[in-house]
Amino acid sequence: MKKTIGVLAVQGAFAEHAVSLKKLNVNSIEIRQKSDLTNNHIDGIILPGGESTVMGKLLHELKLFDFLRDSIVKGLPVLGTCAGLILLAKTIVNDQNVYLGTMDIVAKRNAYGRQLGSFQADGEFADIGEVPMTFIRAPYIESASKNVKVLAQIDNHIVAAKQDNMMVTSFHPELSSDLSVHRFFLDLV
Repeated sequence: MKKTIGVLAVQGAFAEHAVSLKKLNVNSIEIRQKSDLTNNHIDGIILPGGESTVMGKLLHELKLFDFLRDSIVKGLPVLGTCAGLILLAKTIVNDQNVYLGTMDIVAKRNAYGRQLGSFQADGEFADIGEVPMTFIRAPYIESASKNVKVLAQIDNHIVAAKQDNMMVTSFHPELSSDLSVHRFFLDLV
């Protein structure tokens, strides 16, 4: 049976994830309101890059927050990219907010600086090999608990990790023609 992945579509780079999923022959549903989650069967969800503060606020305003958090806690596979990583982090060092707070990581927002600090690099990704990585006002993981598997590092900073049903990247895999990171996530689903 074909998998269906929800893509949080309240703000940020959601359309690019849908394109990547289509190339992998996977159905996607844009999640814009609670009924998109409750009225559709999804096998996993992607929390895209964007502005984490805005996304966190919209999750509450659209009544998505509690249902989404509960679904992740109960095992719904989730991929958080860039802002999605921040949404999943239990601690954010330079922000007093905690959003979904389901993953045992400490994230640092805008760790590489502002827009001018954006860059591209190729890096080793566990079980995949070298992948292209695009960082845009990117966070990184300052530390992770022992139950978190580090998947990739750039300059000794953790930029991808996995814990149970949760996977995060501080880079934007959807901005590359390389589909290996999405394929890796789909293997978790």
